[in-house]
Amino acid sequence: MHFKSLLLTTTLTALLASPAFAANEIPQGQIKGTAYTHTDRTMAEALANAWTVLPANMTGNKAYEGLYKDHPKVMGKVPSVIFVHGSGGINPEIKKFQRWMANELSIASITLDSYQLPDRMTYSSPIAKEDYEKIHALRASELKAAVDFLRKQSWFDGRFVIAGTSEGAVAVARYKGSADVPQEKGRIIYSWSCENNYHVETHRTAVPDTVPVLNVMSKTDKYFSKANPYIGNENATGTCRNALLGHPDVEIVQIPDAPHTLMNQEKALDSAKDFLRKVFNIPCGCE
Repeated sequence: MHFKSLLLTTTLTALLASPAFAANEIPQGQIKGTAYTHTDRTMAEALANAWTVLPANMTGNKAYEGLYKDHPKVMGKVPSVIFVHGSGGINPEIKKFQRWMANELSIASITLDSYQLPDRMTYSSPIAKEDYEKIHALRASELKAAVDFLRKQSWFDGRFVIAGTSEGAVAVARYKGSADVPQEKGRIIYSWSCENNYHVETHRTAVPDTVPVLNVMSKTDKYFSKANPYIGNENATGTCRNALLGHPDVEIVQIPDAPHTLMNQEKALDSAKDFLRKVFNIPCGCE
């Protein structure tokens, strides 16, 4: 038996052995693609093809939405958000959220395109934890590159937030930064519970006490709540609450019956607006 197949079989056997799950509830995971490490060239392509939204006050016309490599000349400096997409890539919901940040709060944002890596490893869950960790290492390298990239932009005013969803939110939760990079003003973790489960070897959440956190989850998230038959953690809470216990500035938002991709749900947008205004010190403009 191939080593990867053996690992997958072992993982599934352990899940099936749990009395909480019936055998017919556990799907068969699958891996496609073999690449999980960027070259300098593919990372440069991922950045050049980042989905970029710049607010109207930067362009002097209307908000720009498109690839970074095609962005127009801009003026002024604004706060920015680096968004880390999930396993499905840069989807319409992410583009909609970036547009909302630009139009509602005059925030610039970029979402690096992980799928510029040819033959990028993809999967349907569950697979072996060591294979998930290969992807998590890839996403961590992309987040680091995106932070370094943002610092060089003419519009960067020194303030940024890192945000991500699902697979991408693992990188956000684990991000450690470096001494030569300004600390982010906050983190938004969508649809990742910061818990030990089938998706990670250990959650390895690493958020400094000085960085505010917003964690938004569906109460019935199909991957990271007990609604998932192969969650692999009988004590799962479905949120980052336990991982961030004792952190002085954490907001946990759970939305009943929300889908896995939920950043544009009304409650999620309201929470993001309040959070981004707070960490960027954006006036409310409320009457």
